[in-house]
Amino acid sequence: MILFGRDELTWDEMAAAGEAFLVERARLARLTSYTELNATLIRRTGLPGFDFSRQDERAAMGHLLRLIVERNRPATGLMISALVTYLDANDAGPGFYALAQQLGDLARSASASARFDFWVSQVKALHHHHHHYAPVQQT
Repeated sequence: MILFGRDELTWDEMAAAGEAFLVERARLARLTSYTELNATLIRRTGLPGFDFSRQDERAAMGHLLRLIVERNRPATGLMISALVTYLDANDAGPGFYALAQQLGDLARSASASARFDFWVSQVKALHHHHHHYAPVQQT
């Protein structure tokens, strides 16, 4: 099935590369941006990246992040997409919070403060988990 102009094999390849990169960032106790993730995906897979000037391509990146969470969450219980922020921003994008609500990790009525606290807790837990428990992955 084709979604956002990409087939399942492309999504699988991008999700694997994206997860590996986010795990690396977690091991370094760092965040990343959508722009850096996009550039890394292009470099590591050779596939076309996302054009953030287009709404459908921004939605496609959101879909990819959901796939990455689905791949990583069984091992960690966490949302690894918490590590991805807008350039010069201080937390995750709205898609992160929407997914957290869909997964039942965050109340739909959560205040801005509660959402921010949830994001911070996810980032800290990801850094701790991947620093202490995950083997080094480099691609």
